Amino acid sequence: QVQLVESGGGLVQAGGSLRLSCAASGIIFGINDVSWHRQAPGKQRELVASITSAGGTNYADSVKGRFTISRDNAKNMVYLQMNSLKPEDTAVYYCNVPRPMGSMWRSLRDYWGQGTQVTVSS
Repeated sequence: QVQLVESGGGLVQAGGSLRLSCAASGIIFGINDVSWHRQAPGKQRELVASITSAGGTNYADSVKGRFTISRDNAKNMVYLQMNSLKPEDTAVYYCNVPRPMGSMWRSLRDYWGQGTQVTVSS
């Protein structure tokens, strides 16, 4: 059973920092692509950052230079370090693994965490 659990959200003033964490059970992050998405009220969910199994990273233009995605294979965790936060970063942030795979299997569906709220006050 694959489960993703996000943590680390909260209320922060503009210019502040937060680090989000995504913990996984049932899969190994190191052999899967992982991404962070966010959804603000009244808006569509959008990709924020991703990291491939090979360690390549990609960021939305709106967060480049401010956010950093990373992975700790020993702890099986993925992080999103968010610096210089802006009010427009306010959203629920979700961890996602598209069609996760194991050594002998691959899921037919994507998996999402339950989300963690990030609120940035001006």
